Amino acid sequence: MASIPPEPSTEDSSAALSQSLWADKYRGATIEDLDPPPALSVKPSDPISHALMSAFERDYTHLTVVSQENRALLGYLSIPRLKELLKEGKVKESDPVEQAMLKFRRKGKVYKVITMDTPLEELEAFFNGGVNGSGVQDFAVVTDGNRRFVLGVATKSDLATFVQRRPA
Repeated sequence: MASIPPEPSTEDSSAALSQSLWADKYRGATIEDLDPPPALSVKPSDPISHALMSAFERDYTHLTVVSQENRALLGYLSIPRLKELLKEGKVKESDPVEQAMLKFRRKGKVYKVITMDTPLEELEAFFNGGVNGSGVQDFAVVTDGNRRFVLGVATKSDLATFVQRRPA
């Protein structure tokens, strides 16, 4: 007598459905396929004017901030947020970057390491807050596997552009 397999639960079906939608959309692509531009990093002591000029020249919306001593990743500078701070008078262009940067909290937090080999499904989950409960993210810092070197920055718009230009 043949046994009939149980019907998948709604939860299982929705997980399989979203997985297959991602598989169809990205088809095994990784962050390397996004071809992210090299990261542009500034130091905490650099003047905000220098960071702004560098971002505008390359049309970047986020800059990483690295240590002057060992190039360790300290945080980032969001150019849209920086413009707001300047407009509100909370910082001046002559102030150092450290007065406007957003620092990464290191204690008690597990970070999702994102490398060039990270599948785009994982990147999308990261942006949507589904990785490590980190909340919705606008960008991801792409590093080597040991988090020693910042290789690039990937944004939600990079992901959207990739999907749009990829043939169906």
